[in-house]
Amino acid sequence: MVNIKFKHQGIQLMQEGLFEGPDRVTLDAEQHNISDFKFDVPITGTVYGTLLNYKGAYEQYEGQLNEDPYKAPPKAPILYIKPINTYIGDGEAVPLPQSEEALSAGAALAVVIGKTATRLEKPNALDHVAGYTIVNDISIPHESIYRPAYKEKARDGFCPIGPWITERDSVDDPNALKISVYVNGELKAENNTSNLIRSVEELLTDVTEFMTLYEGDVLLVGVPENMPLLRAGDTVKVEVEGIGVLENEVMDENQVAGGKRK
Repeated sequence: MVNIKFKHQGIQLMQEGLFEGPDRVTLDAEQHNISDFKFDVPITGTVYGTLLNYKGAYEQYEGQLNEDPYKAPPKAPILYIKPINTYIGDGEAVPLPQSEEALSAGAALAVVIGKTATRLEKPNALDHVAGYTIVNDISIPHESIYRPAYKEKARDGFCPIGPWITERDSVDDPNALKISVYVNGELKAENNTSNLIRSVEELLTDVTEFMTLYEGDVLLVGVPENMPLLRAGDTVKVEVEGIGVLENEVMDENQVAGGKRK
């Protein structure tokens, strides 16, 4: 059992419960099936993504990083923002733009900040973490890594988050969590946070050296290589060991408004 915090759709207050897996939640000493809940986005701050923090993802681009315009690998984390228009909850629909045939899934462990974090040191970095959730960092497939991919990553509904926040102390080691991606029930990709270049603690330390993270902010540890493509009608499920399962359907953008089916 793990301690979780979550929001019901339409209710702003966070609730606390126990995730007993694979499909049971205890709330106010009563057991419920997960299907009884409609979960809202459980976070309140800004979502920061991290590029190329998995060894395999980095290796795919390593040659390009030694060419123009970089001419050398980056020495600090490569960050980007998923703005609030991208946020949708578990069970909501990801809109597929009419101009696109497919989207790329982006399974990510998300670190939720619990208190102001500035110039952290690695040994106490996790003390500033409230817990962990799951983000599917959806994007339009693209090759460029040397310019901000706003058009490809910041579209409406391109950041499913949830279904809840698993409290920090319920996770023994965030650097040893299996991540699985299923499309229409079929396993399409699998990785582990043990393959991170910067561990969770190292990433927090390096990021807060030059920017402050505030309570409620979220830092994605990265997206593994070889994420599957998603097409209209596909159901994508991201499972992070010990955290939970985030599931969403991809739909034509003309059928979706604010994550809801029209």
